[in-house]
Amino acid sequence: MKDEYFYNADGEMLVVPQQGELRFCTEFGIIDVEPGEIAIIPRGVKIKVELKGGPARGYICENYGGALTLPERGPIGANCMANQRDFLAPVAAYEDRDAPSRMYVKWGGSLWATELKHSLLDVIAWHGNYYPYKYDLRRYSPIGPILFDHADPSIFTVLTSPSETPGTANIDFVVFCDRWLVAEHTFRPPWYHMNVMSEFMGLIYGVYDAKTGGGFVPGGVSLHNTLLPHGPDRGRVRGREQCRPEAAQARGYDGVHVRDPVPATRDGLRRRH
Repeated sequence: MKDEYFYNADGEMLVVPQQGELRFCTEFGIIDVEPGEIAIIPRGVKIKVELKGGPARGYICENYGGALTLPERGPIGANCMANQRDFLAPVAAYEDRDAPSRMYVKWGGSLWATELKHSLLDVIAWHGNYYPYKYDLRRYSPIGPILFDHADPSIFTVLTSPSETPGTANIDFVVFCDRWLVAEHTFRPPWYHMNVMSEFMGLIYGVYDAKTGGGFVPGGVSLHNTLLPHGPDRGRVRGREQCRPEAAQARGYDGVHVRDPVPATRDGLRRRH
């Protein structure tokens, strides 16, 4: 985006790089992200995106509800999961440059553009609590069952967009990271189930422990819409049935999971992919 800028007036954006590094130049400063990290761009924040050597790809979640925040930990207490101290603000920077520029705005589901004669990132200083930030998913401290049973994936929630219905979020952003699996007399991978929330899943690297058959690769996606039954693939089920009960380590992969109660749209169902 050379001399091009963008802001989203419709919603907040959560960016998950899967390949390549990105630089977000914002009114508040610079955020560099790589695979394994995420960037959150609040609604209305102006950005310019640059590639840091080579092509890049990943996932973007557009949040139209309440701003993403840390989930309530309840009886877990003050530690583990995503800790507030690990979220990083931009590195201070600004552009003092007069040059022809173009600003794109997403508003009302449409994309608008206007021409300007200067950089939009000319804010020298700022004060407040509304700003873009980044988080390293490798800093996430997972919790889980240490004797038996399979916990709901909500225990891996990094950020959540609260809704007006208690116990139901507008969006839950979940990470399946390196962790130990120690539950006894328990089928450890996710069993067959269905949810009120739709589940969209991406893979940053490695092999997801519930889909080991090769059909779910880094950069791919899986989508399970509202109340659609789903579960692990056949090979994973048979593998776990024959597995001994010793502790196992789910290691070497990083999967992200977005849970959303909104069903698929009619237009989405008509499209071919």
